[in-house]
Amino acid sequence: MRFRILGSSSRGNCAVLETAQTRILIDAGFSGRRIGTMLGSHAEPLKAIDAVFLTHEHSDHIAGLAGLGRYQHLEYYATYGTAKAAQRPLKRDLAWRIFESETTFRFRDLEVTALKIPHDAYDPVGFIFRTGGDDLFNPPASVAWLTDLGYVPEGLGELVRKVDLLVLESNHDLELLDSDPHRPFSVKQRIRGRHGHLSNQAACDFLNAVGENSWKHVLLAHLSRDCNTLAKVTETFGVNGRPYRLETIDPDGAPGSWIDLSGW
Repeated sequence: MRFRILGSSSRGNCAVLETAQTRILIDAGFSGRRIGTMLGSHAEPLKAIDAVFLTHEHSDHIAGLAGLGRYQHLEYYATYGTAKAAQRPLKRDLAWRIFESETTFRFRDLEVTALKIPHDAYDPVGFIFRTGGDDLFNPPASVAWLTDLGYVPEGLGELVRKVDLLVLESNHDLELLDSDPHRPFSVKQRIRGRHGHLSNQAACDFLNAVGENSWKHVLLAHLSRDCNTLAKVTETFGVNGRPYRLETIDPDGAPGSWIDLSGW
């Protein structure tokens, strides 16, 4: 299993996950052309993608669907509410594969668990992706993807405690959000609310509360360009004393490096 975040911020989110038999996108929050450029491994990198797994229908997670629609081999996995909302503005009908939240299903050599999360969308989810474990030559590996949640529901920590790599939202600094001159009070309340986004402090509290875990790498993602900074994240989380590697995804940065989970 290999994993790479192509981009993550309030303006767009997308990652790629590879296994021996599978290559998928997690969300598609950039144009299809830009996603292809960010993948960039060969002339037509999107032809090597098998499916797109969507967390919810907000534009910073589905902006690429119109462009991706011309690749007729692609399948799109989403809850019914997400699929219905995402399909509505599109000219092409996509090959939707519907699942329910709080279920586990298989896609090729991936075991996929859909986690119900609180956000102001029709039926939003997070994901756990697992593969391997069949023999010594196919070691187990797992990734959890948790962005766009207003609070951490009870029991969520237990569900993601045993993954190798955790992607967790750390969207905003509360002081920067409160002082932001561009967002009206109603928008600030929505972001802070129980169906909005995790603050730096809420994300840090969650990591500290989980207790014993198997994490080897934690990626802090979906940072707000206006209401967060890398310095604020470092101030909240610190830089030392954790048994796993903690890394922040720069909202203005280039696509991240590949993380090879088979090499743990």
